[in-house]
Amino acid sequence: MIYANRLKYLREARDLTQSDIAKVLGTTYQYYSTYESGKREMPFSRAIELARFYNVSLDYLAGFTDTPRKLN
Repeated sequence: MIYANRLKYLREARDLTQSDIAKVLGTTYQYYSTYESGKREMPFSRAIELARFYNVSLDYLAGFTDTPRKLN
C-alpha cells in the first residue's frame, strides 16, 4: 500500500515516533503501526487528519501524485 510507505516517510522525515502520531489520532502506537505496515486499512477520516497534520494533499498520501502539494 502506497499510503503506508508515505505515512512512514512523512513521520520519519519529521523525526517523530509512531507514538507521537498515535497521540495526534487519539489511538495507540500499536494500532497506528498497523496502518504503516499495511496490515489495516486506514479510515478516510484519519487520512484527512494526517493530511492536515503533515500539510500534504490526500492525493499524495494515496499515491496519486509524488508531489506533496501544500494545502491552502
